[in-house]
Amino acid sequence: MDEKRFVVACFGLLVAVIAGYLAYRFVAAITVSVFLYYSTRRFYNALGRFRLPRRVRAVLTISVLAVPLVVLLSYTLVLVAVEARSFIQTYPVFEATPNSVAWFDGIGELPELSITGLLEAYRGGDFDAFIGFVREHAAFLTSLVTGFLLNVLIVAVVTYYLLIDGGKFRSWLLRFDDDAIARQYFEAADEELEAVLFGNLLNVIVISIIAIVAFIGYNTVAPSAAEVPYPALAGALTGVASLIPVVGMKIVYLPLAAVAAVPVAFGGDPALLTYVAGFLLLSVVVVDTIPDLVLRPYLSGKRTHVGLLMLAYIFGPVVLGFYGLFFAPIVLVLGLTFADTALPRLLGADATDPGPPPSQSELDEFR
Repeated sequence: MDEKRFVVACFGLLVAVIAGYLAYRFVAAITVSVFLYYSTRRFYNALGRFRLPRRVRAVLTISVLAVPLVVLLSYTLVLVAVEARSFIQTYPVFEATPNSVAWFDGIGELPELSITGLLEAYRGGDFDAFIGFVREHAAFLTSLVTGFLLNVLIVAVVTYYLLIDGGKFRSWLLRFDDDAIARQYFEAADEELEAVLFGNLLNVIVISIIAIVAFIGYNTVAPSAAEVPYPALAGALTGVASLIPVVGMKIVYLPLAAVAAVPVAFGGDPALLTYVAGFLLLSVVVVDTIPDLVLRPYLSGKRTHVGLLMLAYIFGPVVLGFYGLFFAPIVLVLGLTFADTALPRLLGADATDPGPPPSQSELDEFR
């Protein structure tokens, strides 16, 4: 019997090592999946009021999250291409192209962004330099694109199955319960993760709405020469940028103010710079400072300190890279919840919860 258990234990250890290695290789995609799951689970559960099947609700949840993001990024890229074309035609900065970037030759005559214009440019050989660049770096570009698509597929699949089959994972975890310590910890961690990560998503949405209204309102007051370009797009990007620690929304509204100030400065009417200064003041106070002071305490968790959460968002990307922006807050919540619920009981304290009582229904919503 002991030999059989030893063989089974070795097999289980081997499977655990392989699964851990695979999880490590795709830790970024899995981390983003968990982040998205907790960010969207309330919306997924809200769709249950319409008596929709779980699979339909999961697809709708992912679609509502992914489609606007793809449209936003695509629209941004198109606008960048249009503005780059206008800038290059106005200021021919690529007339003398270095050999190291020779594939930029001909960029001074960008084609019209239409099917006919692109087809005519291809027939005229305007894309030959770009095609040559792609051929020379085909292996790298193929690896880059396939790696990105693979990670996107993993994120979609893992998030989908977390939404519809989270109850099975919950039941498996609670099989290892010991004196209800595991149950108390998992329920408290589950509630806190949803509160913190859903709060982040809600913060993005609220700030996007505030920024869009503020930027459009500024354009209605400011003279045309001092208007900011694409206020709706800039407002949406400001909300997304609020996830980035420290700099956050500044990476959007500061360049936006610079873009609005340059034509005014060279247009011979410096008095209009007061409008640009007003835009900066509006952005700093109404878009950046007030929402952060007012909303953040309400959109944070019940046990997680706001300052520690901010530090997690700062140090996570520094230490772990891009996925640290999602991984560090999850680890922080799990660690603080463990110290608050499970650790006192493991050290012999009474089975009392000093914080808000965990909700039994939270983990039931995994189903």
